Amino acid sequence: MEKIIPKGRGAVSNPDCRYQSDSRDEIDDEWYFDQKIDKIKTIVTRDTSKSIISKNNSPDVPFTNSLNPYRGCEHGCIYCFARPTHAYLDLSPGLDFETKLIIKPDAPELLEKALRAKNYQCQPLALGSNTDPYQPIERQYKLTRQVLEILAEFKHPVAIITKSSLIERDIDILSDMAKSSLVEVMISVATLDKEIARTMEPRASSPVRRIKTIERLTNADIPCGVLVAPMIPVLTDPELEHIINTCATAGAQKAAYILLRLPLEVAPLFEEWLRAHYPLKAEHVLTRIRDTRAGALYNSKFGSRMRGEGAFAAIIGQRFDKACKNAQLNTKTMSLNSAHFSIPDRFVPQMSLF
Repeated sequence: MEKIIPKGRGAVSNPDCRYQSDSRDEIDDEWYFDQKIDKIKTIVTRDTSKSIISKNNSPDVPFTNSLNPYRGCEHGCIYCFARPTHAYLDLSPGLDFETKLIIKPDAPELLEKALRAKNYQCQPLALGSNTDPYQPIERQYKLTRQVLEILAEFKHPVAIITKSSLIERDIDILSDMAKSSLVEVMISVATLDKEIARTMEPRASSPVRRIKTIERLTNADIPCGVLVAPMIPVLTDPELEHIINTCATAGAQKAAYILLRLPLEVAPLFEEWLRAHYPLKAEHVLTRIRDTRAGALYNSKFGSRMRGEGAFAAIIGQRFDKACKNAQLNTKTMSLNSAHFSIPDRFVPQMSLF
């Protein structure tokens, strides 16, 4: 029986949450008339978290504090390492992750409260480290823009990662913050092939549109770089030099890359997607991935989980370094300034006359 692939979505299936006590498996019962899949709608619910800033102590992640206004991501990138986090909500890391989204409507108020705390120590805040802050529902809820307005008022530095051109909406805020070295942006580009992008990251901005975003941010004097992520052996790694050169031409000042990561449920979801869309390349891709992960599809060891190990991973690293050198990227440090941080006057109580 041929697998029915949902249109406009990244995941091919919706496997059970790993914390469920029971599980279900599809079987071919030779009854084909009920195989039509209707368009899967996006469902949005509200989160009631009491705090908004997350702490990170991973030695290979370049930030300590992060903020994510949304759980789940409608972009539907099949490779997203955040997919397994949906299991904590008793939801599937598959189609649920990209169709059952959770918003944090109190994010602006919670952030404001955190920044006003007496013991708060200012350091750059990462925005979009887990799910994209500019995914499609941001057009309606504008939580990311509200967060940026607060950060700008407190003169708080922020590092943004996104693969959406929607960030251009906030150029007015970002350009002002950039004047005081309070912002840097990394645009994520995994491929410039529109056909690969259409199935791999179905609801994200097209590769061409992302390159235009780099150009527009640069023209607005907003420090901008490119994150070549994920680098997928065989499928997208041949594009490495082309991606870097194209982004450098558009104005990118910095580049970084991350080798494909397949933690927990992401591995079977990615393999299922790969066999559905690229059946002739699937074995080759999976073999090369194992070459970079000590024979497995993923190794979570700090120090190698971002770049992999082995000869093939080393070659990718060498190619990346050479491409950046030729494109004159990473020659200047994009640094964020925490010295300007201050609590706005409207929060400082006036002295009593009596």
